[in-house]
Amino acid sequence: MTRRASKICFTEPGDVWFFAYGSLMWNPGFPFEEDARATLRGYHRAFCVNSRSYRGTRERPGLVLGLDRGGTCVGQVFRVAHGEREKVAAYLEERELPEDIYSCRHVPVTTAYARLLAYAFVVNRAHFLYAGKLTDAEIIRRLATCGGNRGSNRAYLENTVAHLDALGIGEGHLHAILRAVRAIPPDAAPPAPGPPPRPLPSMRKSEV
Repeated sequence: MTRRASKICFTEPGDVWFFAYGSLMWNPGFPFEEDARATLRGYHRAFCVNSRSYRGTRERPGLVLGLDRGGTCVGQVFRVAHGEREKVAAYLEERELPEDIYSCRHVPVTTAYARLLAYAFVVNRAHFLYAGKLTDAEIIRRLATCGGNRGSNRAYLENTVAHLDALGIGEGHLHAILRAVRAIPPDAAPPAPGPPPRPLPSMRKSEV
């Protein structure tokens, strides 16, 4: 199978590995030969991507997770057979990479039994949807009050924390954010806005 567009470019023959840090961990949507817990150093999961459709609007953008530079991220790796890798790559390009907010990187990860290279979708800091490093107060405000055509931002947070807990990946910081969000009534009006943000370009087809 030859893909018309290749945002995922394989550099090795044979089977390949993909690293997941968000919904791909519990809902990969593609066939794989094996999976394992893995640690990626040099990146961390963060609410750093503006969502103007699925979990927010253009006027009140919500937030979704991205894999940003710095720190450490515990996630899951999936081994995809050589015969399936082009079909899986095409599926992942459509699901994860319709916008250039994420780029595919080949990164070293560590499992309980091996060190290997895996493909991961890392946030593109130059893209207009990149939210940057926000304060916890701003993250909590937006997660508590924003929503889009896929539901509320707080539901996205609750679902993420529940799935991470089920996989045995407890993240204390996300739990603290969730407690703070739950302390805010779902119908609370957002606080008065500060200075207007830089105008954003029109949104194309996007997960966010």
